[in-house]
Amino acid sequence: MNKKNRLWILGIALIVVLIVVAKIAGPRTEETAVTTEKTERRDLIERVSASGKIQPEVEVNITAEVSGQILSLPVKEGDYVSKGDLLCVINPDVYEAALNRATASLNSMRSSLASARAQLVQAEAQFAAAERAWSRTQQLFNDQVVSQAEYDSGQANFETAKATRLAAEQSVLSAEYAISSAEASVQEARDNLSRTTLRAPQSGTVTALSKEEGESVQGTGFMAGEVIMKVSDLQAMEVNLEVNESDIVRVNLGDRAEVEVDAYLKEVFDGEVSEIGNTALNAMATGFSMDQVTNFSVKVRLLEASYAHLLGERDSTYSPFRPGMSATVDLLTAQEESALSVPIQAVTTRAKESESELGVFVEREGKAVWVPIETGIQDSRYIHVLSGLEEGDAVVTGPYEYVSRKLEDGDAITATAEEE
Repeated sequence: MNKKNRLWILGIALIVVLIVVAKIAGPRTEETAVTTEKTERRDLIERVSASGKIQPEVEVNITAEVSGQILSLPVKEGDYVSKGDLLCVINPDVYEAALNRATASLNSMRSSLASARAQLVQAEAQFAAAERAWSRTQQLFNDQVVSQAEYDSGQANFETAKATRLAAEQSVLSAEYAISSAEASVQEARDNLSRTTLRAPQSGTVTALSKEEGESVQGTGFMAGEVIMKVSDLQAMEVNLEVNESDIVRVNLGDRAEVEVDAYLKEVFDGEVSEIGNTALNAMATGFSMDQVTNFSVKVRLLEASYAHLLGERDSTYSPFRPGMSATVDLLTAQEESALSVPIQAVTTRAKESESELGVFVEREGKAVWVPIETGIQDSRYIHVLSGLEEGDAVVTGPYEYVSRKLEDGDAITATAEEE
């Protein structure tokens, strides 16, 4: 190939490259097919969704405070008990013997006290006699009737009687203290004996039975012993949720909730937020890990009016919910009536100088016009527009690839209204 032909080929290639660059860099003239939807006023409800387990609001663990073998267990799981009903009897033999020993020791201390008081009376009598003799000896010594030796002997007898009386007084005090200690031991033994009989601290249903008659339990007065059973008030039920840290700031006490229980298909029950945890659930562990999900506990009370139809003609102790049932809850955290809104998929971002700008593309005279907006709450489909749009504006909703990345301000578009 000669030099002239090579120059022709290079020139043609250069022209083709320039044409391609011009098409890419120049304004887009090809129309893009998009879907649009007009802005409207709608009632929006913002929701926070979470899953959890149903549990009683009040549930008491019946634990053993003393150790021993279970002699009687007159209840079974599912039974309804009233406050004060007998729940469990632990073998009291050891504690009856301890009470008898403590009582005998107390009686012995009382006898010692009586003896100490008698000794005190005797010492006081001796001291009184010694005091009178010492007074006479002093008078006689002053009259020079008795000798110095008799004077010294009388003084010694008086001091001895005085010390004997003081010792007797201290013996009485010691015996009284010993009686106080013995009385405390008797009370402790009596309390331990009373703990062998467990009674219901509240009315409710036995929802768990961990021990059987004849088994042994370990108990201690300083720490919680073994759990024998649980008594729950099933008339007040709640859902214990784990809500992510990004959503917890939107949840408030008293917020309404919609509860779906897996056991009741196509049923939606009403609830309200009754408790919000202030500390993350994983904060109770030995330390935080960066890959841990940070959740907070939220409790939602189930409102009886929403499940009254499930009760039928059953008695007042019946509950359609059982501890441990799975539930999905939508927390209704905010609500706006007649709010100007657009579909969520229409809202996107575009780079503006050093930061991203939130906005939508509006169809105007066959072109996509970028409009920055400010947003408020949102539900599962629509988002509240606070500023930037007017009612009736046709915003571009799809295709997603164009809305999210490709579409630019001023691009030619062919709009098709999206059906509801």
